[in-house]
Order: sequence, then C-alpha cells, then structure tokens
Amino acid sequence: MLEGFAPITLEEMDGIKLMNRIDTKFLTDEKALAGLLLDARNAGYRALVTDGSMVASYDTLYFDTPGLQMFLDHHNRRLVRQKVRTRVYVGSGLTFLEVKRKNNHGRTKKKRIPVSPAEFKGFASDTEACSFLKARSGYDAADLQPSLETIFRRITLVNEAKTERLTIDTCVGFNNCRTGLESGLRNGVIIELKQDGRAPSEMKNILLKWRVKPIKVSKYCIGITLTDPAAKHNRFKTKIRRIEKQINNKLI
Repeated sequence: MLEGFAPITLEEMDGIKLMNRIDTKFLTDEKALAGLLLDARNAGYRALVTDGSMVASYDTLYFDTPGLQMFLDHHNRRLVRQKVRTRVYVGSGLTFLEVKRKNNHGRTKKKRIPVSPAEFKGFASDTEACSFLKARSGYDAADLQPSLETIFRRITLVNEAKTERLTIDTCVGFNNCRTGLESGLRNGVIIELKQDGRAPSEMKNILLKWRVKPIKVSKYCIGITLTDPAAKHNRFKTKIRRIEKQINNKLI
C-alpha cells in the first residue's frame, strides 16, 4: 500500500514544529485505508522511513495503580489526567519511559526519557527513571504495576508543506498483564491527525471523501475494557459499539 510514497527521514521530521497544533483521532478499517493512502500519495504526502522501512512496529506497556486509578480518571471524565508507559521501537530497540498529561484545557503534553530495554517491564531500580516519574506524574514507581501491553504497526505521513503529520496504527492488539486476557481491534485502523491550526488541511478532505469520522479513543482505555471484565466500563460500552459499527467487526 505504500508503493510510490516519497520518503522523509526522522531528522527531517524533527524539524517540523506545529506551534498551534490541533490533534484529532479518526477510526476506519483496512479496506478504506488502501484508498486513503492512494489519495495521500497522489496529494504529495511523504512517508517516514525508520530502520529502512515505512512501517514501524511498536510495543507499549501501560502502568497503573492496583485500583486502575489512571483508567478510572479517564472513565469518570476527569479533565486533568495522565498515563504512564514504557515504549520500545521494535526495529531499533530504543526504549523510553513516557508520561502523558492532559490539562483541563484539553491539551496533551508528552515527556519521555530513554531507559534500558531490560526496564521495559519495570524500571523501579532505575534512579533517574524514578525521579523523572515522580517529577512528571506525582507517582512513585512502587505505586504502579504493569497493566496493559499494546502492540501495533504504525505508518507516519507528512504533507508537502510540513504543516501536518498523520499517524496510522494497524494490527492493534492488547494483552492484559493482570487478567491474562487478550483482544484487539481486528481490522480496525486508528488515525491521528496533528495539524497546524492556522493552515488548511488536505488530509481532512481525503478523510471526508472516504467517510472516515473523528472519534475520541484511547488505546489504553479500550484495551482495558476489552480485557478486564471486572473494570468499571459503563461509559465505554457505547464507544465499543461505535467502534464495532465503524469497522464492521465484533470486538466482544
């Protein structure tokens, strides 16, 4: 599906600064993705190449309290919330500890530091990582435990004007570290558009053409809902039904 895309390097990507950024998530299926990618290529979008490939594999491990406090903050519509995770870029082996915080204005900021690949499933022995976690999240490493592992493959596109980036996540799978249950989005595709709010978006027109609709979705929250029957998920039931309708596939 990526034949004919002009490449863009990670170094070029790092030079793209979207100062007035708007992030919007969309959901579709693999059938619509093929047509969407063709239109994006014809419109001059370029594909990020890392480790010699335009498709990157990600392995992410979310941490939470024993009572799933971070999951519940999202479920209960708390405006100020956060997620703590480790992430390994499978192709390179680079591993990071990341803290994502959302403020009461809907803005999300992500901070990260590199950690050893051996610390992917636990970083309590890493003094620097523990200090970073405490400063950025308020949690001690001892407060948290592995909660949900997510794996997916990602395509990243950039428009010619470098005013927007598009991440496309496929083959999304979930493995619950507490219940041992597994699930996934089957043929579902999660797209996130990061755009300069001052510039027109050709990608929005492409998404509209293919009837790809915006949706507020969290991989972590959907993954917990699908793999932990005991977790509170009343508010996410409607979201699951909507996802199933948009990808024409049953998840539960």
